[in-house]
Amino acid sequence: MTALPDFPMIFSPEVARARADGTPIVALESTIITHGMPYPQNVEAAALVEAEVRAHGATPATIAVLDGTLHIGLTDAQLAQLGQASHVAKLSRADLPACIATGGTGATTVAATMIAAHLAGIHVFATGGIGGVHRGAELTFDISADLRELSETAVTVVAAGAKAILDLPKTLEVLETLGVPVITYGQSDFPAFWSRASGLPSPLRMDDAASIARAHITRVRMGLPGGQLIANPIPVADEIDYAILSPMIEIALAEAEAQKISAKDVTPFLLDRILELTMGRSLTSNIALVLNNARLACEIAREMGRQMSKS
Repeated sequence: MTALPDFPMIFSPEVARARADGTPIVALESTIITHGMPYPQNVEAAALVEAEVRAHGATPATIAVLDGTLHIGLTDAQLAQLGQASHVAKLSRADLPACIATGGTGATTVAATMIAAHLAGIHVFATGGIGGVHRGAELTFDISADLRELSETAVTVVAAGAKAILDLPKTLEVLETLGVPVITYGQSDFPAFWSRASGLPSPLRMDDAASIARAHITRVRMGLPGGQLIANPIPVADEIDYAILSPMIEIALAEAEAQKISAKDVTPFLLDRILELTMGRSLTSNIALVLNNARLACEIAREMGRQMSKS
């Protein structure tokens, strides 16, 4: 493996080759492995997403901290090890440097993956759904660090919108306040993770990867901080209608409140309960939407490479 000097960050052999060859690279988070799905589905899903990226002309770079080193890309063995590990830290902007400094092991959220991708010179990141404003945030002030990171770090994030368990109108309001471009791909309705439509109009719409890539490059050249959120609707065949899902979300939220679950534990609890309430269908949809986001991210990464090489 090739390490960067003076900083505990290392590239996997595959990512190092892609950097040397100029192959497009797509960043992938690791909390989906450690906090999003049970074993062995987590490792299987991660491998499936990586394979999808390779099949669409890019190199996957799954990001995690292992024993105090920030890894940009994981080997198959490291992926399997992380998928079975216990007590893995969930890393965001506040936790990432501390985990590295203390020699810890942690999985990266959207915010931490954006930071690591930017440090590694990777411009595009595919995930499931971003964090956002939690229900009841007017009392708890529970707002994901993902939103501020999108306003500060120049990475294009491809997601199926924000997670449907969140307060979607307030999430869009905060993104607007922070000056984050929210671009929905191929439709004018902002998607809601497992559902194609939230009933909320998208601030922006683009219908091709070339335009999305050009918007990212233009923003950087203008000297504007931050990245952009690309909201990519889940495929029709894999979606769960929002009208069906909404009552299940309300049940899960009520149970979380009754059990006094808070902070970083809220999202994993809600996702687990919705998995149970949908009898596993939410997991199937989750995998489908991540694969769909990976495909679009590859297309955007290839377009960025083409456009940057011409300038």
